[in-house]
This record gives sequence, C-alpha cells and structure tokens, in this order.
Amino acid sequence: MHNLNFNEETGKYSFYSLKEKAWHGFGQISQEMLSSREVLQQAQLDYTVIKAPHTYHMPSGREIISSTSFYTFREDNEEILGDGLSEKYEVVQNTDAFAFFDEIVKGEGIIYETAGALGKGERIFISAKLPSYIKVSNDDVIEQYLFLTTSHDAKESITIAFTPVRIVCNNTLNAAMNNCSNILRIRHTASAAQQLKEAHRFMGMVNQISPIMEQVFQQWTKVRITDEQVQQLIQVALAPNRETLTNIREGRMDDNSAVYKNQVYSAFGYGMMADSQQLDTTKGTLFGAYNAITGYFQNVRSYGSSEEKINSLLCGGTGQQKGQAAFNLCSEFAKHGADALQLN
Repeated sequence: MHNLNFNEETGKYSFYSLKEKAWHGFGQISQEMLSSREVLQQAQLDYTVIKAPHTYHMPSGREIISSTSFYTFREDNEEILGDGLSEKYEVVQNTDAFAFFDEIVKGEGIIYETAGALGKGERIFISAKLPSYIKVSNDDVIEQYLFLTTSHDAKESITIAFTPVRIVCNNTLNAAMNNCSNILRIRHTASAAQQLKEAHRFMGMVNQISPIMEQVFQQWTKVRITDEQVQQLIQVALAPNRETLTNIREGRMDDNSAVYKNQVYSAFGYGMMADSQQLDTTKGTLFGAYNAITGYFQNVRSYGSSEEKINSLLCGGTGQQKGQAAFNLCSEFAKHGADALQLN
C-alpha cells in the first residue's frame, strides 16, 4: 500500500519526483529541476491547513462539530486532518516547510528530489539534495540530503534529518557522531514557525558532521576485515536483546529466532554479493561491512508500505537504530579490531 494522497480536485496523486520513476508509478515526474514553488504545486501540496474550534462553519457553509476541542482541516477540500488538538497546537503550513530548505542555503544549489503527502494530506515529506557531497574515492561518492516530514494532526513533530546517500547503491548512511545528532525535531507549539525559520542553524551541525564522516569512511576503506568478522559484526549489530547476544557469544546461534537469523543471513548475503560491495572501497573493508547492514535495510528488507520504510530509515525506526549500532561497532572495530565485537 502506498498511502499517497489522491487529490480529487486535480485528479492527481500528491507526489513529485525528479527524473526518477514516481512512487509506485503514481505522481508527477519532472526531467528538470524545479523551484520550491513549482515542486509545491507539482506535489499537490499547495493547500492551506486551518485550525478550528470544536464548532466551526466551513467556507462552504458546512458546519463541523468536534467532540474534542480543536481540529485541523484542508481549506481546498475541507477534509478533516486532525482532531482532539490542544489550544497550543500551531499549524505549520506546507509552504513554511519549503521555505526552510530555501533559507538554509539561500536557494543556491539545493535540488528538490521528492515531495508528497500521505493519507488525506495530514502528513507531508520533502527530500532535497545539498550542493556538496562526501567523497570516499573517485568512484564512490556520497550525496547529502535533507529530509523533512511533518504532520497536520499533532501525531508527529516537525522532523528534519540529514541523510547521506551512497550513489552506487542508493543506500542511506545515517549516523550521529561526536555528540552531534543528525535529526532535529520541532514541536507544533506557538513558537514552531519561528523555530522553523531559525532551523538553518541545523546546517551548522551538518557542516560539522560532513567532513568528519568523510574522514571516517575513508579510514574504514583502509581497515581490512574477514568475512567471518563481517558476519559477527552483523550478528551483534542486529541483535534485538541481551539474550540474543549471549547466544551468539556462547555459540548457540540456532537458539535465536528465525526472524533474526533470516535478517543476519540476508544482510551478510548482501554484503558479500551485491555489486556495490565489490568496489575497492567495500570489498573486504570495514566500510563494506557497514554498508552490508545499512544496505540490507535500504535495498533488501521488505516493508509493508513506503511510509513504513521512511519511518524505519529516516525517522528513528529500526533501520536507523540498527544503522547507528553498526556505525558504533565499526568505529570500535577501527580502534580495537575484533575485540570490539566482544566475541573473542
């Protein structure tokens, strides 16, 4: 299920993509870069969201009575997006979200790649590529993206994530390092709009992380790791609990769940056989081991919906958590070798 919003007024799905095939074949695809205003329109996001008290007369004359305080609705089609909202909840319009991206780089060099709305339009997302990139080698380059998602039903904060993507396999390489988070969350309060305007300071964090990440990945391409150690690293990184780790250390892998074992085997298979794992930067290297885990969640694992995949990889879900665990393990392996796996 794609859960993309369908705009009955325009007869189009609320999704835009630059050059790549649109989501599940739905939505609008452009062969040339568009401005934020043009992307807003192409993604069917150019609607205004209104917060109203429990009894309210819509512009059409329709009366809405909500049993639980405030609610939000789309002005264009009067669809109810959220109910039971507090008096302090503040709407952040879709145009404000795009304005954030334009502001952080002053509109210079930023490329909008995807944008869209889910459900009735209560959740929106935008991904934009930054002009700079991380270079691991001449043939292995990591592009830098910002991903924003927000909701109009009070179920989610405004979330902005820094998301490096390895070009050769479209693999997200999220990682927080040196006490710097790669995610910024802003609550829908009275100061939300102002915080969004000031969120360009988030780029200071991005500019701090990027050169460090480049240096780390380049170092990892020079650290050799055996296939057996890759498998052990995957086992530890994907372990869901202490009991699983104990079974691994005591050589009782068969006692672990079938779901966990299948994840390990699939990630290891990807790490050994994927074309992007055969480059000089990845074959037999620590950087390749890290990509085995992140690549599994990006390119192998099945998700119930595209929304579920976004949540897993970019919004603090399992894919992002396990990717961070893999990053931490690889960092320790670079310093201490196989002892970092706590299996010897």
